[in-house]
Amino acid sequence: MPRIMGIVNTTPDSFSDGGRCILPGDAIDHALRLEDAGADILDIGGESTRPYSEPVPGDEELRRVMPVIEKLHTRTRLPISIDTSKARVARAAIEAGAEIINDVTGLAGDSQMPEVAATSRVGVCAMHMQGTPQTMQDAPMYQDVVDDILHYLSDRSRVLIDTGIARGSIVLDPGIGFGKTHDHNLRLLREVRRFHALGFPILVGHSRKGFIAKTLGNKEIDRDPGTLGVSLALALAGIQVIRVHQVAIHRQAFQLFEASGGLDRNDLPKAPD
Repeated sequence: MPRIMGIVNTTPDSFSDGGRCILPGDAIDHALRLEDAGADILDIGGESTRPYSEPVPGDEELRRVMPVIEKLHTRTRLPISIDTSKARVARAAIEAGAEIINDVTGLAGDSQMPEVAATSRVGVCAMHMQGTPQTMQDAPMYQDVVDDILHYLSDRSRVLIDTGIARGSIVLDPGIGFGKTHDHNLRLLREVRRFHALGFPILVGHSRKGFIAKTLGNKEIDRDPGTLGVSLALALAGIQVIRVHQVAIHRQAFQLFEASGGLDRNDLPKAPD
């Protein structure tokens, strides 16, 4: 089954849970609850990347995430991921105990980020995004959304390896909701198995995103059941990591899904060594 990356947003303006974990103590408590619920990775972020969100200065991002990572590192057995596109934030987070850089810009938003990742030897998640959070949903266009993103991630992974990042440290993310229309998102999910051809573990972050509400025809609907439905489809497709808000329902659903014969391990793509 996929590994579950639990989301811990220390932001006031994230699209789903902004403001719930502004205080470091609240964020740490939330992270520990995610661990108890069955998370495999804890992803700490201090800057919202929802559509049309405003950039956060590095000092403010550090103020939000560092007290959380410093204290959480001493209280959890799980690897901590820092969700940032700023090299200085990543470097400080790694020094405080983070083991993964999760960068929505594919490590292209800050010229120093690949070097930070290479020298620190941490894990890296490189995502595809068309444009920036301020522009990505204006008019996303592709010749072929799956082919275009496959080519981007293939090229990007080669660049990262050339900068000294170990191949085995890289995870790739097609970037659901980041510069994609509703139809783009659904097509990427339907054809997500194709991304295994890249030869890297694949992460998908679909939790509570707008395409779920649009598919269900209700903007106000609780998106967690829809998120879980997508997650089960991703499990069947052999996706190695999912990034979600609600960890407990995923851990229980995966356990029962597998126990009741919903997953044939012999059919799953094998993660590269």
